[in-house]
Amino acid sequence: MLPTFSDIEKAAERIKGYAVRTPVIESPKLNALTGGRILIKVECLQRTGSFKFRGAWNCISQLDVKTTPGGVVAYSSGNHAQGVAAAAQIKGLPALIVMPADTPQIKQDNTRSYGAEVVTYDRATEIREEIAARYMKERGAVMVPPFEHEDIISGQGTAGLELAEEAALRGILLDDVLVCCSGGGFTAGVALAMEAKSPGTKVHSVEPAGFDDYARSLKSGKIEKNPKASGSICDALMSVSPGEMTFAINSRLLGEGLTVTDAEAAEAVRFAFEVLKIVVEPGGAAALAAVLSAKIETQGRAIGLMASGGNCDAEMYARILRREL
Repeated sequence: MLPTFSDIEKAAERIKGYAVRTPVIESPKLNALTGGRILIKVECLQRTGSFKFRGAWNCISQLDVKTTPGGVVAYSSGNHAQGVAAAAQIKGLPALIVMPADTPQIKQDNTRSYGAEVVTYDRATEIREEIAARYMKERGAVMVPPFEHEDIISGQGTAGLELAEEAALRGILLDDVLVCCSGGGFTAGVALAMEAKSPGTKVHSVEPAGFDDYARSLKSGKIEKNPKASGSICDALMSVSPGEMTFAINSRLLGEGLTVTDAEAAEAVRFAFEVLKIVVEPGGAAALAAVLSAKIETQGRAIGLMASGGNCDAEMYARILRREL
């Protein structure tokens, strides 16, 4: 069943006291560069370093520990993994996470730090869903997917609800909202929130070049797949294709899908460090990259964007700041 705005409102109540109501910031320099007003929802300051904790807690908090002795299983490139691991730890449930072997070490280490067991796989040759399903069956566990779940989508949508509320408090009508997009759960949740709270606002997915399955799917009207599973510094944004549930929502609500290159994402990471004074990973900087590289009209317009995650590998981050990537 597809989630609705009512589900987002219920999720907002569930996450109170657990998830952070992250700040919305503006930068005079960024506004001057773009000729508009850019509102940045700083989800890299969320618990576990990304928006993913919202959906994970909204889902896992509803489980009964007594009837779920096998705990939870999830598959993730890193941010959902940490959100699920942290939520499971709070709930007192065991967690096993299937992660790509090339996931940045910081994401693997952080996931383990929340008490989760990590199983790695080769994303180029193995299918994560099949591996996770096997462990789920063996353990009698509950699957917590990264985007294809109504509780996940509605949990992520709380970030969009908070952005809409903050814009309204400032007397700003957002023209567009840009969301870093992989499987589309975050984007779908934000789109549902905006439809209810700011219906004149158009929501756009932002993906890495070469992994623009959502942009192509929105254009063709059917689910498209990426030809490869790896090859971008935006490791958080490389799902093979949109989810059926997320696409059912996004195909109705989204505007044009946007794409950014790795170089543009790296420049956004540097800009976030040098100007905004926040740490954002490449995938989490994709929406900011779209604004900085003029992928959308900003002159005289109000744009909201999600800085969706800050779990960047230290070595990669240093190389980006030194302009080696």
